[in-house]
Amino acid sequence: AVVEPNADAEAIFWDIRIDDGGENDLVLNHYVRIKIFTERGRDQYSKIDIPYLNGIKIKDVAARTIKPDGSIVELLKDDIIEKTVVKVSGLKLRTKTFAFPGIEPGAIVEYKWKEVRSNSSANNMRLQFQRDIPVQAVTYRIKPAKDMSWDVRPFNMGAFSFQREKNGFDVTTVNRMPAFREEPMMPPEDNVRSWALVRYHGLFSFLSSYNFQAAQTYYIFQPYMKVDNDIKKKAAEIVEGVATVDEKVLKIFDFCRTNIRNTDDKNAGFTDEDLEKLKENKKPSDTLKRGVGSGSDMNLLFAALVNAAGYEAHVVLLPDRGRRFFDRNVIVPGALKPASIAVRSGETWKFFDLGSKYVTPPMLPWQEEGVDGVIADAKTEWLRTPMSPPDKSKEKRTASFKLDENGTLEGDVIIEYTGHLAVERKNLNDDDSPVQREENLKEAVKGRISSAELTNIVIENATDPVKPFVYKYHVRVPEYAQRTGKRLFFQPGYFHKGIEALFSAGTRRYPIYFHFPWSEEDRIEITLPKGYALDNADRPAPINAQDICKHEINMGITKDQTTLIYKRNFLFGGNDAILFPVTTYEQIKHLFDEISRADNHMITLKQTTSTN
Repeated sequence: AVVEPNADAEAIFWDIRIDDGGENDLVLNHYVRIKIFTERGRDQYSKIDIPYLNGIKIKDVAARTIKPDGSIVELLKDDIIEKTVVKVSGLKLRTKTFAFPGIEPGAIVEYKWKEVRSNSSANNMRLQFQRDIPVQAVTYRIKPAKDMSWDVRPFNMGAFSFQREKNGFDVTTVNRMPAFREEPMMPPEDNVRSWALVRYHGLFSFLSSYNFQAAQTYYIFQPYMKVDNDIKKKAAEIVEGVATVDEKVLKIFDFCRTNIRNTDDKNAGFTDEDLEKLKENKKPSDTLKRGVGSGSDMNLLFAALVNAAGYEAHVVLLPDRGRRFFDRNVIVPGALKPASIAVRSGETWKFFDLGSKYVTPPMLPWQEEGVDGVIADAKTEWLRTPMSPPDKSKEKRTASFKLDENGTLEGDVIIEYTGHLAVERKNLNDDDSPVQREENLKEAVKGRISSAELTNIVIENATDPVKPFVYKYHVRVPEYAQRTGKRLFFQPGYFHKGIEALFSAGTRRYPIYFHFPWSEEDRIEITLPKGYALDNADRPAPINAQDICKHEINMGITKDQTTLIYKRNFLFGGNDAILFPVTTYEQIKHLFDEISRADNHMITLKQTTSTN
């Protein structure tokens, strides 16, 4: 291997030829050659999937294996399978799939295909340089649209230049590109993977300013926020008798959430035919009258009602830090989107988003918290959205167990999620049937405690926009405690049994990124088996890392010596600290290793009287 000495396989070259010289179609020709070194490399690259979306055609797929003895095995056309893999945001993702014939360690495999993108242009196209395999040479050839001057902006890689070829193409080669490997808790791929953006000069260059984009958004949305008599009348009706400004604004928010059916909500009961029949809401009073609208319609109605009530509401353009960290000095198309509504509250702004079904004010979706945004207004105003503190996103767990002398633990569990943790749970369970939701829970518990038997499962508020997401279940775990002679050893922190430390790797390539601050609160009661008493129940030392992270376990026994009370409190992300440079990895790893040790702490019970 040239790029990474211990690689299982390595691409000798990865060539992509991009032709934007046609009328409407963008044509890409891909050609890849890979050397297989090990059995694992053979297994990894024996099957190839070429994914593509609607509007893209994949043609002329060809592949072959060059065996170590020089013999060649060609892929037969009949061996290429087309299938639909998954739906991404309602779009069907298809793949052309094939297996390399005769692949073995020492072999070279190569494949090529043509990709035709209808009504597309190379402007704002992403050039991917870093793949999941090390590549000796990545080559791009680009023929731009006629008479277009262009350049590329590299991200997470050094600068490179294109040279003109005789055939109207410009070419560049980047050598020795290491493989991209995911790490736990890493920034979005756009911030760590090597890629580049193609930009045509002069084309929509007025969008090269985020301020201009904000002003343009303001003019586009003005008609959709129009305050007419219907809106004024409804606003007065909603806020009548309500005392403070904040209460009035929340009252308007609740009205919109309760009375307008969201066409973007998969569970709102709309069929495709229903959606096709719906007329476009051209102004907020249309949304109000029809009682139906998209998340964007609902936000614009909310803004119009707030303005009608005498307050100031604007659309705010925000980035998505789940996709990319935003830098207002670097123009990336699509980096800012009309996301939420900002309402002036004294000298500051408060934010509201009816498009996010499970997010409740004052919170925003985590992807839009703690980011720079701009008010869509003629004069444009930059602002920063607040980040919700750890106590707003809490996992609260309680359990009441009995432990018998054979080591079987049995009892009832309640787990309650709020804030961003609740939103994650609800989004995960949104599409699932009640039976599937129960299966998801069983799998999660059995994934860490294989012998756990769950019954009496109750799942509450799975699709409620406001209330906490709740699991309740009865569990029985044979051999939870290990018996040795007259002693029982067990882990009182039931909720962490079977969970390994968050970071296992000794070294780290990318920064550490937690999506949002969160907290956990556990209270567990364990009735001890008759004839047993605590032999050793020292508690782990508390952990406090500069208010960013706190972890504390307390244990005690009831006065009658029959029941162990275990309490655990944890928070992370205090002071909005969720992103850490790679230089701090050793400290962060050490911190989470210490927490894991404390959570997996064992205690000992000693038999004091015979139970026969």
